Amino acid sequence: MSFAPRPPEKRLRLKSVDSIDKGTSRMNSATYKFLQMSGRLEIVVAGKKKMELKTAAFPDIPENEVWANTDEMKMHGLSDNSIATIRKVLK
Repeated sequence: MSFAPRPPEKRLRLKSVDSIDKGTSRMNSATYKFLQMSGRLEIVVAGKKKMELKTAAFPDIPENEVWANTDEMKMHGLSDNSIATIRKVLK
């Protein structure tokens, strides 16, 4: 019995940014590549609160941060500057 290898995941800081569209997020280009992203990410805080978003890579965003829409983060109970596990969405 063999198991498929788990995709990489990383603990990153969530930043709420009003100018980002709902349903999308932004992250650093190097982090995007490290996590083998394919356009969608999953945010998990404390193993309980989960959120899936489209994501895009931007070189000017700090490597240890993921930026998402402020209102959407509040709707899901996620607060600014919290630490979350980030990984690509498994299909």
